[in-house]
Amino acid sequence: MISRIWHGWTKREDADKYEQLLRADVLPGIHRIRGYTGAFLMRREAANNEVEFVTITQFTDIHAVKAFAGEDYERAVIAPGAGKFLTHYDERSGSAEETG
Repeated sequence: MISRIWHGWTKREDADKYEQLLRADVLPGIHRIRGYTGAFLMRREAANNEVEFVTITQFTDIHAVKAFAGEDYERAVIAPGAGKFLTHYDERSGSAEETG
């Protein structure tokens, strides 16, 4: 199991709209990727009138991660329409493999 971890920030007034977009369109759309096993979406109030979002997507193996993100699989994947809500974000996603 490989987890892909990513952080993005929105203005406080855009946080609910961004979360709704993720939950209604983006995360369900990833189900088309063979080897995708689920995701966690977390949010918290941050400094400077922002809200931080953390997404952890899970995949069975590196092939599934590459099917989602491409050969440069640590590159951030920003869904169409989502970028307009983000003030800044991690350009690279971290990955971690589950240990025994």
